[in-house]
Amino acid sequence: MPGDKSISHRAVILNSIATGKARVSHFLAGADCLSTIACMRAMGVTIHNGHSLVVEGRGLHGLLEPETVLDAENSGTTMRLLMGILAAQPFFAVISGDGSLRRRPMDRVIQPLRLMGANLHGRQSDTRPPLAITGGDLRAIHYTLPVASAQLKSALLLAGLYASGQTTLVEASPTRDHTERMLRSMGANISTYESEKGQLCITLEPPIALNSVDLEVPGDLSSAAYWLVAAAIHPNARLTLEGVGVNPTRTGVLDVLRAMGAKLTLGRERLEGGEPVADITIESSQLKGTDIEGALVPRSIDDIPVLAVAAAVASGTTTIRDASELRVKESDRIASLARELGKLGARVEELPDGLVIYGGATLKGADCSSYGDHRLAMALAVAGLVARGTTTLDDEAVVAVSYPGFWQDLERVAA
Repeated sequence: MPGDKSISHRAVILNSIATGKARVSHFLAGADCLSTIACMRAMGVTIHNGHSLVVEGRGLHGLLEPETVLDAENSGTTMRLLMGILAAQPFFAVISGDGSLRRRPMDRVIQPLRLMGANLHGRQSDTRPPLAITGGDLRAIHYTLPVASAQLKSALLLAGLYASGQTTLVEASPTRDHTERMLRSMGANISTYESEKGQLCITLEPPIALNSVDLEVPGDLSSAAYWLVAAAIHPNARLTLEGVGVNPTRTGVLDVLRAMGAKLTLGRERLEGGEPVADITIESSQLKGTDIEGALVPRSIDDIPVLAVAAAVASGTTTIRDASELRVKESDRIASLARELGKLGARVEELPDGLVIYGGATLKGADCSSYGDHRLAMALAVAGLVARGTTTLDDEAVVAVSYPGFWQDLERVAA
C-alpha cells in the first residue's frame, strides 16, 4: 500500500519545526502531501524528495515569512494543520487552496485559535479560505472539541506547542492520534487520560524544542480499504495487503467489514515507529448489512464511500448515521454516493447525516462522476469491478491526491 497520508503530512510538518535532520521513508508522494511540502519550503524549510524524504528542521522558532500565498491546493489537512502553526509565528501569511478547498469550512479551527489569541480572517464572515493570519503570542486553553475531527485536534495541538501554559483538549469520541504519537516520539510532554464522564482528554506542555525523528511510514489503511472491499464482494478473490497501519483510531473499516461477515485476518502484527502495523488477508465473502454510527464513524470516516459499495451488494440493509462530516469533504459525499450508486442500480436513501442502503443489488455499469473527489472515484471503481457491463468514470486523475498508483494496482488485481 502507499504510505499513510495522515502520517506523511505530519512527518513533514513536525520535522520542519524540529531540531535536526529527519529521514522519512515510504512517504506518500500524493498531491495532498506534496502541497504540504511546498508550503513548508515556502517558509524556508529545506526538504529533499529523493528515494526517501529528508527534512532539515528549522526549530520551533525558525520558520520564515512566506513571500507569496501558501497554496494548500486540495488538501484540507495541509490548511488546517498549518493554521495552528501560523497562528503562533511572528509574521503575516495568507493560505488558500483550489475551488473545492475554498468552499470547505474553517471556522471550526478559527474559533478556538482565536480563543488562544490568534488573529485570523477569511471570506464569508471568517468561515472560508483564503485565510489571512497575523501570528503572535498564544495562550493555552481547555477546550472541548465540538466535532470529532483529528484535523481540528491537531491544529490546536500544534498551536499549543507555542502557547503559554498547558493546553487541554477534550474529545467525546476518539479520533486518529498520529499527531500525539509523533509529538511524543519527538520529546513533547503530551499525555492522555479518560475523564469521569468517559471523555478522552489530551494535555500538552509547550516544549523548549522538538527533536527530529526518522520514521518509515506504514501503508495507508484507507487506501487498503478499496482492496478489502473489492476482495470481499468479488466472487473469486483473495488478497494480502502487506505492512498496513492498523492504528486503533483508524480501524473502523476492519470492524465494519467483520460485522458484515468478511473473511478477514491480520498477520505479522508489529510496531514500527510507534505505530501498529500488520499484513491483512481478505477473501470472497457473503456480506450482510450492518449499522455504522456513533464512535465507529470517526474511526472509518474516510472509508465510508467504499463501505457504501459493500453495503449495496450485501444482503440486508445498512444504515449510516452521525456522519454529517461527509457533507463537507472534497464533495458532499452523502449526496454524491446516493446519486452515483443509484446510477449503478443500488437502492439508496439519503439522510441528513448519512445513508440507508438497501442491499442485494445487482450493479449495472453506468457513466459515473467523481465530483473531483479522490475517495469517491476509487469507491466507484470498486463498484465497477462487480457491475455488469462497462462503468465509465470522469476525472480519473483525481486519485493522485491520495493514491497515485491506484489504476496500476487495479490492473494488477483485476487481471
